[in-house]
Amino acid sequence: MLLSFYNPDVLGDVLIVELANDAGITQGTAQKDNVVRIFNEKNDEAIGFNFFGLGEKLGIENDSGQIFLDDEQVNVLNDALAQAGFSDKLVADKSPKFVIGHVDEMKAHPDSDHLHITQTDVGLDKPVQIVCGAPNVDQGQLVVVALPGAVMPTGKEIWPGELCGVDSFGMICSARELGIPNAPQKRGILVLDHGTAGQAFDFEEAKKLFN
Repeated sequence: MLLSFYNPDVLGDVLIVELANDAGITQGTAQKDNVVRIFNEKNDEAIGFNFFGLGEKLGIENDSGQIFLDDEQVNVLNDALAQAGFSDKLVADKSPKFVIGHVDEMKAHPDSDHLHITQTDVGLDKPVQIVCGAPNVDQGQLVVVALPGAVMPTGKEIWPGELCGVDSFGMICSARELGIPNAPQKRGILVLDHGTAGQAFDFEEAKKLFN
């Protein structure tokens, strides 16, 4: 996982890199040169970095928001880590975070009157479990799934979690949550009429859905 954010108007020339969900984690920090390492105090695992003064070198000085780093840019960050004396090494994350999913199985949540537990094929080795509360979710549907590491149009980050005590990996999305223009402003997931499980969701094509 490698999420990157840059907002020079608010934070200055600082690239924020996230590697893992930090919810419930006791964090420690260590700064060397122009790099701050954020880590899990329990096991010293890196969960993020702040890189200072690299906007121009990365070619992002005029950008703002989520940054999708390529291999060359990640190499720049790894050079900065090495020069600062950190042994961590970053890898570019090119996997799509919004994909088409197929709801293979669905059953009612035992502790909820509206949630359902799905087994959804997202193109991985096996289906993933996603808890969904949409009234129109059903077995056999093609849907849009925000996988862990996805950033919604609202800025919300998607991580594995629990809903009413049941593990959930990602989120099955509505058109409204995906920020599709003219999407219905009501509850209900977006159901597609074609696509393949694991295929990257095409946001540009999706803009035609509600014209």
